[in-house]
Amino acid sequence: MEQQKYAHLEKELSPKTPLLKNTVRAFLTGGLICLIGQFIALFYITYFDFTERTASNPTVATMIFISMLLTGFGLYKKISQFGGAGAAVPITGFGNAVVSSAIEHKSEGYVLGVGGNMFKLAGSVILFGVFSAFLVALIKTILVKLGVVSW
Repeated sequence: MEQQKYAHLEKELSPKTPLLKNTVRAFLTGGLICLIGQFIALFYITYFDFTERTASNPTVATMIFISMLLTGFGLYKKISQFGGAGAAVPITGFGNAVVSSAIEHKSEGYVLGVGGNMFKLAGSVILFGVFSAFLVALIKTILVKLGVVSW
Protein backbone atom coordinates (compact mmCIF):
# COMPACT_ATOMS: atom_id res chain seq x y z
CA MET A 1 0.00 0.00 0.00
CA GLU A 2 2.88 2.37 0.81
CA GLN A 3 4.47 1.72 -2.58
CA GLN A 4 1.24 2.62 -4.35
CA LYS A 5 0.94 5.86 -2.38
CA TYR A 6 4.56 6.70 -3.13
CA ALA A 7 4.13 5.95 -6.83
CA HIS A 8 1.00 8.13 -6.96
CA LEU A 9 2.74 10.97 -5.13
CA GLU A 10 5.78 10.70 -7.39
CA LYS A 11 3.55 10.83 -10.48
CA GLU A 12 1.80 13.96 -9.17
CA LEU A 13 4.98 15.82 -8.23
CA SER A 14 7.18 14.86 -11.19
CA PRO A 15 7.39 17.50 -13.89
CA LYS A 16 5.62 16.61 -17.12
CA THR A 17 7.93 15.70 -19.97
CA PRO A 18 7.44 17.97 -22.99
CA LEU A 19 7.32 15.03 -25.42
CA LEU A 20 6.30 16.98 -28.54
CA LYS A 21 8.89 19.70 -27.91
CA ASN A 22 11.65 17.13 -27.35
CA THR A 23 10.65 15.22 -30.48
CA VAL A 24 10.71 18.35 -32.64
CA ARG A 25 14.09 19.38 -31.23
CA ALA A 26 15.55 15.92 -31.87
CA PHE A 27 14.15 15.90 -35.40
CA LEU A 28 15.53 19.35 -36.19
CA THR A 29 18.95 18.64 -34.66
CA GLY A 30 19.36 15.28 -36.40
CA GLY A 31 18.08 16.79 -39.63
CA LEU A 32 20.51 19.69 -39.44
CA ILE A 33 23.42 17.32 -38.81
CA CYS A 34 22.38 15.25 -41.81
CA LEU A 35 21.98 18.40 -43.92
CA ILE A 36 25.52 19.46 -43.03
CA GLY A 37 26.69 15.97 -43.98
CA GLN A 38 24.93 16.29 -47.32
CA PHE A 39 26.66 19.62 -47.99
CA ILE A 40 30.01 18.03 -47.16
CA ALA A 41 29.28 15.14 -49.54
CA LEU A 42 28.34 17.60 -52.30
CA PHE A 43 31.57 19.49 -51.59
CA TYR A 44 33.60 16.31 -52.13
CA ILE A 45 31.62 15.45 -55.27
CA THR A 46 31.99 18.95 -56.73
CA TYR A 47 35.57 19.84 -55.86
CA PHE A 48 37.36 16.51 -55.52
CA ASP A 49 35.76 14.51 -58.34
CA PHE A 50 34.18 11.89 -56.09
CA THR A 51 31.04 10.05 -57.13
CA GLU A 52 27.99 9.78 -54.90
CA ARG A 53 29.15 6.32 -53.93
CA THR A 54 32.77 7.21 -53.17
CA ALA A 55 32.00 10.49 -51.35
CA SER A 56 30.44 8.67 -48.39
CA ASN A 57 33.70 7.57 -46.72
CA PRO A 58 35.37 11.00 -46.60
CA THR A 59 32.05 12.55 -45.61
CA VAL A 60 31.69 10.21 -42.64
CA ALA A 61 35.30 10.83 -41.61
CA THR A 62 34.78 14.59 -41.85
CA MET A 63 31.58 14.47 -39.81
CA ILE A 64 33.27 12.41 -37.10
CA PHE A 65 36.22 14.82 -37.07
CA ILE A 66 33.91 17.84 -36.76
CA SER A 67 32.00 16.22 -33.88
CA MET A 68 35.27 15.41 -32.14
CA LEU A 69 36.40 19.03 -32.45
CA LEU A 70 33.04 20.28 -31.17
CA THR A 71 33.27 17.86 -28.24
CA GLY A 72 36.79 19.00 -27.42
CA PHE A 73 35.66 22.63 -27.35
CA GLY A 74 32.59 21.77 -25.25
CA LEU A 75 30.07 22.71 -27.94
CA TYR A 76 28.69 19.26 -28.74
CA LYS A 77 27.39 18.97 -25.18
CA LYS A 78 25.26 22.08 -25.76
CA ILE A 79 24.00 20.68 -29.06
CA SER A 80 23.13 17.40 -27.30
CA GLN A 81 21.33 19.19 -24.48
CA PHE A 82 19.18 20.98 -27.03
CA GLY A 83 18.63 18.14 -29.50
CA GLY A 84 18.75 15.06 -27.29
CA ALA A 85 18.65 11.87 -29.36
CA GLY A 86 18.86 13.93 -32.54
CA ALA A 87 22.51 14.61 -31.71
CA ALA A 88 23.26 11.13 -30.38
CA VAL A 89 21.95 8.97 -33.19
CA PRO A 90 23.90 10.16 -36.27
CA ILE A 91 27.54 9.24 -36.82
CA THR A 92 28.56 12.39 -34.99
CA GLY A 93 27.33 10.81 -31.77
CA PHE A 94 30.02 8.16 -32.22
CA GLY A 95 32.78 10.77 -32.42
CA ASN A 96 31.34 12.53 -29.39
CA ALA A 97 31.28 9.29 -27.39
CA VAL A 98 34.92 8.50 -28.14
CA VAL A 99 36.29 11.95 -27.35
CA SER A 100 34.16 12.57 -24.28
CA SER A 101 35.40 9.29 -22.78
CA ALA A 102 38.98 10.29 -23.56
CA ILE A 103 38.53 13.72 -21.99
CA GLU A 104 36.85 12.27 -18.91
CA HIS A 105 39.75 9.87 -18.19
CA LYS A 106 42.61 12.19 -19.20
CA SER A 107 43.60 12.73 -15.56
CA GLU A 108 44.45 9.03 -15.23
CA GLY A 109 47.19 9.33 -17.84
CA TYR A 110 47.40 8.84 -21.57
CA VAL A 111 47.91 5.08 -21.62
CA LEU A 112 45.69 3.78 -18.83
CA GLY A 113 43.28 6.72 -18.77
CA VAL A 114 42.74 7.88 -22.33
CA GLY A 115 43.87 4.75 -24.16
CA GLY A 116 42.20 2.32 -21.80
CA ASN A 117 38.86 4.09 -21.58
CA MET A 118 38.49 5.84 -24.93
CA PHE A 119 36.57 3.02 -26.56
CA LYS A 120 34.62 1.75 -23.55
CA LEU A 121 31.41 3.31 -24.76
CA ALA A 122 32.12 3.10 -28.48
CA GLY A 123 33.79 -0.31 -28.40
CA SER A 124 30.56 -2.25 -28.72
CA VAL A 125 29.55 -0.09 -31.68
CA ILE A 126 32.85 -0.83 -33.40
CA LEU A 127 32.65 -4.54 -32.59
CA PHE A 128 29.11 -5.05 -33.85
CA GLY A 129 29.70 -2.77 -36.84
CA VAL A 130 32.72 -4.77 -37.98
CA PHE A 131 30.98 -8.08 -37.30
CA SER A 132 27.85 -6.99 -39.20
CA ALA A 133 29.96 -5.79 -42.14
CA PHE A 134 31.75 -9.15 -42.19
CA LEU A 135 28.45 -11.05 -42.24
CA VAL A 136 26.99 -8.89 -45.01
CA ALA A 137 30.17 -9.29 -47.09
CA LEU A 138 30.13 -13.05 -46.52
CA ILE A 139 26.47 -13.36 -47.54
CA LYS A 140 27.05 -11.21 -50.64
CA THR A 141 30.11 -13.26 -51.61
CA ILE A 142 28.11 -16.48 -51.31
CA LEU A 143 25.26 -15.02 -53.36
CA VAL A 144 27.70 -13.84 -56.05
CA LYS A 145 29.35 -17.28 -56.19
CA LEU A 146 25.93 -18.90 -56.57
CA GLY A 147 25.04 -16.46 -59.34
CA VAL A 148 22.07 -15.00 -57.47
CA VAL A 149 23.44 -11.43 -57.60
CA SER A 150 26.15 -9.82 -59.69
CA TRP A 151 29.15 -8.06 -58.22
